[in-house]
Amino acid sequence: MKPTELSGLPEGVGEHLEGEGVEELYPPQEAAVDCGVADGENVVAAVPTASGKTLIAELAMLSAVERGGTALYIVPLRALASEKKTEFERWEEYGVDVGVSTGNYESDGEWLASRDIIVATSEKVDSLVRNGAPWIDDLSCVVADEVHLVDDRERGPTLEVTLAKLRRINHDLQTVALSATVGNAPEIADWLDAELVDSDWRPIDLRTGVHFGNAISFADGSQREVPVDSGGKQTPALVDDTLDEGGSSLVFVNSRRNAESAASRLGGVTSDHLTDQERGELRELATAIRDVSDTATSDDLADCVAKGAAFHHAGLSSEHRDLVEEAFRDRLIKVIAATPTLAAGVNTPSRRVIVRDWRRYDPEFGGMKPLDTLEIHQMMGRAGRPGLDPYGEAVLLAPNVDTKEELFERYIDGEPEPVRSKLAAEPALRTHLLATVASGFANTREEILEFLDNTLYAVQSAGSAQLESVTDTVLDYLDANEFVDREDGQITATEIGHTVSRLYLDPMSAAEIIDGLRDAEGGDRSAGQYGSRGGLSDPDADEADESAGFVSGNDLLDDDALADAEDEGEPEDAESEAEADDVSALGLYHLVSRTPDMYQLYLKSGDREEYEEELFEREEELLGRTPSEYDDVAFEEWLAALKTARMLEDWASEVDEGRIAERYGVGPGDIRGKVDTAEWLLNAAERLAGELDLSNVVAVREAKKRVEDGVREELLDLTGVRGVGRKRARRLFEAGIESRADLREADKSVVLGALRGQKTAENVLENVGREDPSMDGVTADADAERVGREEDGGQASLGDF
Repeated sequence: MKPTELSGLPEGVGEHLEGEGVEELYPPQEAAVDCGVADGENVVAAVPTASGKTLIAELAMLSAVERGGTALYIVPLRALASEKKTEFERWEEYGVDVGVSTGNYESDGEWLASRDIIVATSEKVDSLVRNGAPWIDDLSCVVADEVHLVDDRERGPTLEVTLAKLRRINHDLQTVALSATVGNAPEIADWLDAELVDSDWRPIDLRTGVHFGNAISFADGSQREVPVDSGGKQTPALVDDTLDEGGSSLVFVNSRRNAESAASRLGGVTSDHLTDQERGELRELATAIRDVSDTATSDDLADCVAKGAAFHHAGLSSEHRDLVEEAFRDRLIKVIAATPTLAAGVNTPSRRVIVRDWRRYDPEFGGMKPLDTLEIHQMMGRAGRPGLDPYGEAVLLAPNVDTKEELFERYIDGEPEPVRSKLAAEPALRTHLLATVASGFANTREEILEFLDNTLYAVQSAGSAQLESVTDTVLDYLDANEFVDREDGQITATEIGHTVSRLYLDPMSAAEIIDGLRDAEGGDRSAGQYGSRGGLSDPDADEADESAGFVSGNDLLDDDALADAEDEGEPEDAESEAEADDVSALGLYHLVSRTPDMYQLYLKSGDREEYEEELFEREEELLGRTPSEYDDVAFEEWLAALKTARMLEDWASEVDEGRIAERYGVGPGDIRGKVDTAEWLLNAAERLAGELDLSNVVAVREAKKRVEDGVREELLDLTGVRGVGRKRARRLFEAGIESRADLREADKSVVLGALRGQKTAENVLENVGREDPSMDGVTADADAERVGREEDGGQASLGDF
């Protein structure tokens, strides 16, 4: 079927596709058309990577727009959202407006109502539903990309519940789900009332096999000789072999450290295959990478890139990842050593994929555990670029015959596992049940269970006993923490419950924050109040006393200190009341760092003693009582939260980014991620403190602003000026300009000397409201320039400019 033979699309789209080289639809695409994907029918497409899934989605969305509707494209990652928006923008010349939304979970995204196609992450869509985005009611088509990720424990439940809500809001909604080839595609189609396109067709032949000795043994029985030198290193030999044919390689390893060390070694292979022009372009790219971040990670990546290699993992900043991915797609970078995150849908195909590590450390398993077949197949599917590669090769590495046989049985010949819902777990249901009640989807226990019948979990469960049990436990928790009211069988969200849902917080995080803030000003911490670690202490308790079985986080801890104070006649809250106004930034950073919504820094071997000493010195600043040292799990989590809080405090104290990375063993992406999460959680804390009329709202606001701008208190006024980041603010301050008022009146030569650049200085002065911001004829003050250079010697910024 030719694109021009398709009906129901905006005029000119078929010709445009043919102009892009799409002379005939791929078999899976034609099958989707036969199933009615361009006529508003529900379709699940379970097909391999690079087999044309995106065009299936575009046919559904463009036909929906042509019928006067609005389409929503849900992606699992923010990076994919930007990529897909750029891809879909080529339809704007046919009158199709495209928008993207990924951040600010409090927004209702009203501006998106004017867009025809909206790209967003599942978390963002969930938050839009919670915040009552009016245009959600008008959706006519939703596409769920990588729908097999409902199997993911962290993000899967959100995607699952979001799809159920969207289909509940609009019964005529067309649902199109794009998936990898999975073991239970018919079950997913049954869940979504969809026609199934299940295919293993690929536009480029994919040869899969195992390298052992000096050859790759392929699934079809053929072999390819790839000799290994006396050192026995298989990966460099395979990369070199690929380069000899002009191809690129992706190497998957199981840790960040392994990715970095592999890329460093492979640079010695790729550098021998570079042209003089490529060397020059790679030097420029390496300089751009160093400019992103002043950290060892940034320097190490730049060193690799200069030789034509790179590493890719979650510790890199988004700017790093974008630069690496683009250069790899342009074939400037010849090999990427990556952790499995790169296999999650980012468009980085290569001639050969080498799966070096097929085991990964699993703390629950207690050792190295084989990866799922589906995950390995996702990695292998990155091999082969349509239009660029004549074929793709995916190779696993075996050190011996037994391992070779195991790899063939498990991954080469093995079928991917079925996708299983992860919804029936208390952490997943906490947030989604509160949102379901707060959004008005259900207001009785029966209505909640009826709504959950629309989920994949209900389709896959033989009975509802487990889901009912977990639902009851979560409702008890929400009731005990005053997020919902239950009366005469009706369940309604309280005012604070509505706020927690709109803020997109895990209710356990909200309970932890509220408990800590109340503790800070000597509030009542009696049983039945807020607390994140609450649980039913007596499952046989009478219904009337049900909430009394829940206790706050602090009340679950050692009460010896309170008992001692009472014995001595000391008022329990005397010290807290005296210090209510003295909440420190560290105390607030520690509070948000111990919530479930913050991924704490790992407490490495040797860290415990250091942070026990830190705890001893600064325990009075922390909000809540420290767990007993004999409670190993709780105490270690407390210390890990302290380590995370110290990193945030360093960032908010203008400590050099490179020093932070070295001190805490993190990359620039980790720093940015922790800062963004802390900013979000502190914003939520500020909202909660205001709603509960707590006096420490000002301290929370200042701590949030400091972590947002990465500065000490004295610079907060200056960083409020657009264009003034942490480095520029510090240079201005040291030059004697300490506030926005100073900036409006300061000698222009001093401003120019501190900001170094006429255009920059003019923009800053214009933004602060100076009547005449022009720098024409102004000479930079030498002392201000000198101070600025000295300050730059001790600081680095994340995206200051």
